[in-house]
Amino acid sequence: MPGRQWRPDVYHGKNRGWAKSPSRFPRSYGVVPEEGDSVFLFMETWVRFRSGCDKVPQSTMRRIVSVSRRTDIPAFYGEWFMRRVREGFVGVVNPFGGQRYRVPLRRDDVDCLVFWSKDFTPFVAHLETLDRLGYRFYFNCTVTALPSVFESDVDRHAALRTLKHLAGRYSPGHINWRFDPIIRSSISDEAFYVRAFESLASELEGLVERCYFSFVAFYGKVRRNFRDLERAQGVQVAEPSEPVRIELANRLAEVAARHGIAMYSCCGDYLVGGRIQKAHCIDGVLIERLFGPSETPYKDKGTRPQCGCTESADIGTYNTCPHGCAYCYANANKLTARQSFDQHDPSSAFLGYSKAQSDAWLVDLTCG
Repeated sequence: MPGRQWRPDVYHGKNRGWAKSPSRFPRSYGVVPEEGDSVFLFMETWVRFRSGCDKVPQSTMRRIVSVSRRTDIPAFYGEWFMRRVREGFVGVVNPFGGQRYRVPLRRDDVDCLVFWSKDFTPFVAHLETLDRLGYRFYFNCTVTALPSVFESDVDRHAALRTLKHLAGRYSPGHINWRFDPIIRSSISDEAFYVRAFESLASELEGLVERCYFSFVAFYGKVRRNFRDLERAQGVQVAEPSEPVRIELANRLAEVAARHGIAMYSCCGDYLVGGRIQKAHCIDGVLIERLFGPSETPYKDKGTRPQCGCTESADIGTYNTCPHGCAYCYANANKLTARQSFDQHDPSSAFLGYSKAQSDAWLVDLTCG
């Protein structure tokens, strides 16, 4: 656009072009942000995208890559991810508008990889390879105290063992322990959580510095899952009041403090204060503390209300995680996610899509 310095803060499938505001997603775009994720695609790139072409320009700045909020890539898709690293890019379908784009994964394109998983055990060997290639990364490790009816397919013992390995191999500073979410139910009351958290905090003392936590978000699909759980298992899930949440959070913070662990509230600013700080699951300040100053300033760009995360590009796909957790916002249902996993092709550039479909999209993305 000659003579005008506009920024393509949002490039949307139905409204290809320019957006003035980097701070909010206009209602005129006709998209409501999905739970737990961001509508923002390309921030501050200062590059004009041609109509009909979703290719990410090679001049796009180095970025933090989230691997991934939307699915458990380290636990289930490690081979796929390493193929994408070797190819130098990954294809992503935005879950809000359906537009497709490429995220560069070459070492020179990536400032930091932020890995999320309930069990890093299958990914340890890949981490050694990434280390040798010079990638920088840290870990969001989810280890909860939830009864198995909520997390039926998670090997918590293996997850804990591998978390300890990562803390020793890298450092406690590389670990965000996620005690997340907290679900108040007929089989998990406040006393249950205090006892369980004490046990975990004691076991992780000296191995982690931070614990991130939140109370379960009652999105529509989560409520449906809880209703199904009550019918099948007789487990009743409660939605505790804010004062009850604050009291339990402060009790957990007291336990954490005794074990040298700081508590951080994820997307719950009403809990912040005293021993509880605001969480930044993707944290530019932490990245600079671990790896040194960045060439370009990091920007906070939360993915939902009260999220404190630094801007990043998430490369996951919804409805692909076979953990089968009852509280998950990223899966429509267990069956759909399991089918996606069973049909997964590690050679596809787009996670959760066939190689034939992926290859056709890649041809389209070479336009211009």
